[in-house]
Amino acid sequence: MKNIVALQAVVTAHPPVGGPTDAELDAIEAEMPLILAEVELLDAQIPLLDRPATVLDARRLRRARRRVLAARRDLLNRTVAQSGGAA
Repeated sequence: MKNIVALQAVVTAHPPVGGPTDAELDAIEAEMPLILAEVELLDAQIPLLDRPATVLDARRLRRARRRVLAARRDLLNRTVAQSGGAA
């Protein structure tokens, strides 16, 4: 019978040091408008889980969806421009 403690030492022998790299932080920074737009969309969707949508709720949801689509488009356009052209 093997002891679990012996196996655990192998798994945790080299814990990650530091935090995210500069490249990872730059990627998060570039995606932040999309992340914020998706959070706004969730904020519009959550109240509608337990009640029907009013006219104002539908408008808020529609605007939030458009912001997400615009943020995705902008992020994709920046990514394509940085990579050197269209695919």
